[in-house]
Amino acid sequence: MTNKNNDSHGSTPPPGPPAAGELPPVETLRPVAYLEIKAAALLLFTLALIVGSGLYLLYARGAFEPTQTLILTADDSEGVVVGMDMTFSGFPIGRVRRIELADEGNARILVDVPRKDAHWLRQSSVFTLVRGIVGGTNIRAYTGMLTDEPLQDGAVRPVLRGDATAEIPQLMSSARELLTNLNALTAQDAALGSSLTNVQALTDRLNGPGGVMGVLMGNEADAKRIVTTLERTNALLARLDGMAARADRQVFGSEGSQDALVPEVRATVAQLNGLLADTRTSLKKVDAVLVEAQAIGVNAREATTDLGALRAEVESNLRKVESLVNEINRKWPFARDTELKLP
Repeated sequence: MTNKNNDSHGSTPPPGPPAAGELPPVETLRPVAYLEIKAAALLLFTLALIVGSGLYLLYARGAFEPTQTLILTADDSEGVVVGMDMTFSGFPIGRVRRIELADEGNARILVDVPRKDAHWLRQSSVFTLVRGIVGGTNIRAYTGMLTDEPLQDGAVRPVLRGDATAEIPQLMSSARELLTNLNALTAQDAALGSSLTNVQALTDRLNGPGGVMGVLMGNEADAKRIVTTLERTNALLARLDGMAARADRQVFGSEGSQDALVPEVRATVAQLNGLLADTRTSLKKVDAVLVEAQAIGVNAREATTDLGALRAEVESNLRKVESLVNEINRKWPFARDTELKLP
């Protein structure tokens, strides 16, 4: 029954264990159709994938992008490697293509700058090579005036170095000096220890019976004298306050008092104001009298002027009469009676 079933299913019985001295049977594989063509296609696909990846990497690194060359010169190119980026405001705008030694002994750093980013570089641009304590070396470009002429292809510019590690020896020397000074300050026989001792003694005296006054005066007796002087000064100030209050009462008076000085002065001033008003009225009257006297003087001056003219006219008439009398005497020289009767 078992053989019939196995024959009906078309399967062979499993091989039994090999006999002693016999090799195990080798299983034969079925041939794969078009194996050579499939292997060749797989190799071609792999090769195309490798070539495509290389081309993409070249494209990503800007190998097919038009660039211009910038040459940076430095005294030392330590830390600069091929493929390093040159940044502007934190963004990469160029890549180091080659580093070579110039004839003058300086390092020449050739940087490829894409054409689309070359407008950030101007004739006044400054390039720095910064090496920090932590991290690598960075090449940075700074442009202060974007309106300057653009940087030409193949331009040579010096690079300024800034090495933070160069200051480490100086910092270590300063730290060593600082530690030496601290050790000198904190020594047993240092001036700082004696100063702290004096401060402690001063604090104890401040907390003592004399307090601040004892510290200021030097001894307790002088401090007591100062306190006594202050008490007397306070008493004197109290007496002065009383005298000032009495003076206020005498000068300004209290409410309802009759012996205040200021009200009397005010009344006297009021009387003086009245006398001044009367005097002002009298002066106005005197001014009016003076005006009338001036008018009378003007009239008298005019009358005097008229009298002078009348006197001149009378004197002229008298001179005429005298000349007429003289003429008559000359014409009548033999007349005994020289009296001339005028009408």
